[in-house]
Amino acid sequence: MFFLVILANILDMHFMYSLEPSPLEICLELAQRHKTLRKKLKLSQSEMAERSGVSLGSLKRFENTGKVALESMLKLTHFLGRLNDFDDVLRPKENMNDIEKLFTNK
Repeated sequence: MFFLVILANILDMHFMYSLEPSPLEICLELAQRHKTLRKKLKLSQSEMAERSGVSLGSLKRFENTGKVALESMLKLTHFLGRLNDFDDVLRPKENMNDIEKLFTNK
């Protein structure tokens, strides 16, 4: 995992000075969390792929690189009973005034 974090920093240099993690760092962290949950369930990659409806290749790529199609991610998350974790993703924030100010000429 340490190697992957170093690789993420090299590939995402333009995010280097941000206080927030880069998209690649988030992908790698999600992949690691998924792998940990799969192992806690004592499932092999093959078993997880078959039971979740995701191809084995996609699952291996996700766990090794953090790259996965959104539909596959949702299937894996659903199988783990964590689909509701996505409920707040892209939901509008309650206070949209700041965003609206960007588009007005006042």
